[in-house]
Amino acid sequence: MKIVILDGYSVNPGDLSWKGIEKLGQLTVYERTAPEEIVSRIGDAEVVLTNKVVLSAPLLKKLPCLKYIGVLATGYNVVDLKYCSENDIVVTNIPAYSTDSVAQMVFAHLLNITLHVQHHNLQVHGGRWTNSKDFCFWDYPLTELAGLKMGIVGLGAIGMAVARIALAFNMQVIAVTSKQQQDLPAGITKVNMEQLFAESDVLSLHCPLKDDTLNMVNADRLKTMKRNAILINTGRGPLVNDRDLAFALKTGIIAAAAVDVMTKEPPTADNPLLSCPNCFITPHIAWASTAARKRLMQIAEDNIRAFQEGNVINKVN
Repeated sequence: MKIVILDGYSVNPGDLSWKGIEKLGQLTVYERTAPEEIVSRIGDAEVVLTNKVVLSAPLLKKLPCLKYIGVLATGYNVVDLKYCSENDIVVTNIPAYSTDSVAQMVFAHLLNITLHVQHHNLQVHGGRWTNSKDFCFWDYPLTELAGLKMGIVGLGAIGMAVARIALAFNMQVIAVTSKQQQDLPAGITKVNMEQLFAESDVLSLHCPLKDDTLNMVNADRLKTMKRNAILINTGRGPLVNDRDLAFALKTGIIAAAAVDVMTKEPPTADNPLLSCPNCFITPHIAWASTAARKRLMQIAEDNIRAFQEGNVINKVN
């Protein structure tokens, strides 16, 4: 069985091994694949793995040998599921591999913003503490998390992990969720979207991108937030209207934002968030801890093996 990985570099830039998948067939790994290279690179392979390379219906029609597509991520919008279902191509994804890593990134950003960790580190390395007349200094108010209200949109695996950490910091937790109040753990209060935006000191997004969540963070909702509020997005970039958020940050409508995802990735040089000093941006790495990527690769291997054995798991179509 021929197996092709179209964009293996982002998952494994060389610090991990593809040996587990190599045992399952004749494996070819490409670091990156341009759209015009997709058909020739897949060729007569029966199995293809993709992370962000888009497999559309017009391309898939040119690949009659293809029987299985494994998406190396949780989201699978890069594959035309309708075409695959109609043509007996199995599509699988990698669920719940990065829950702890993404939740950790939420609080890495939050702790940096509330305690100005990187700023003070740079000040110390610049010699300021060495030359200080006092035993300590700080340039901004240092904010304690205990007692603040953490608002969460979506209580799936990641949202719930964020809630547990927030509770451990003695934060109050409110959430917009499809779950009923009686089914929520103690300490989490279900609210509507209007309450969430108005009451949250910290607002963290953990919902899927759908028609009704596209641009859910927009000018109208930002205006209802507290002026000292912090927005965190480790979910999907298009949940946030970049220009509306940039305006809110530059005019003091909210205090700060932290994003690990953006509407277009990589962002264009003119993205207005890049010019906001109170917008803290990481390059879509919340999922990418070594432990999480090891889990991802193991699940990808397990998915292919199950397909070969006729017992498909993690199928999404």
